Amino acid sequence: MQDSPSRDTRIALALALTVRHDGQGGIADDLADPAGLTAWIAAHPDVVPDAEAFAADAPTLAAVREVRAAARALFARAVRPGEPSPADATRLLPVPHALRRLNEAAALAPTVPVLAWSDAADPVVRAAPAQGAPADLAATLAQAVIGFLAGPDRQRLRACHAPRCVRYFLKEHPRQEWCKPSCGNRARVARHQDRHRRAG
Repeated sequence: MQDSPSRDTRIALALALTVRHDGQGGIADDLADPAGLTAWIAAHPDVVPDAEAFAADAPTLAAVREVRAAARALFARAVRPGEPSPADATRLLPVPHALRRLNEAAALAPTVPVLAWSDAADPVVRAAPAQGAPADLAATLAQAVIGFLAGPDRQRLRACHAPRCVRYFLKEHPRQEWCKPSCGNRARVARHQDRHRRAG
């Protein structure tokens, strides 16, 4: 069993997973409109201060969707030589463009390093908004994605290739191939059906 993922890892994965299978063979986008982004922030209150008062607008949604596109392109790079998620495998941003987009978004919010050191853990440094600076959601998300991609959890990142799945996940144990047991079941059924088709 691996250590618990960092805050940056949890946020970066949650952002990437706003693109998901819709249950009917298609792709759903949880960030299709400002209401979707508002609901996503409400479900992830540790992303921004005062999450309960957050209300997305069109420019914020566009900026967050750009960060997500960059993150998914860089996730695809991180899982090499494995295949990227089929959700966006044919429309990934070029890596230099994704890097530039992510770094530009991260630079929009002035931050300061904050040291946290509990009795039960080693010291951890995280970026926090500078005093008096308004929080920029896209910048916060971009910084989390950067923290994840530069951290140790990136080595465990995988794309799930079960039928109809488009998720990325962290590999928790050596034999894990899918993001969740239901995906493993679908993959085994698909392999079984494929063997029977070829045998028949």
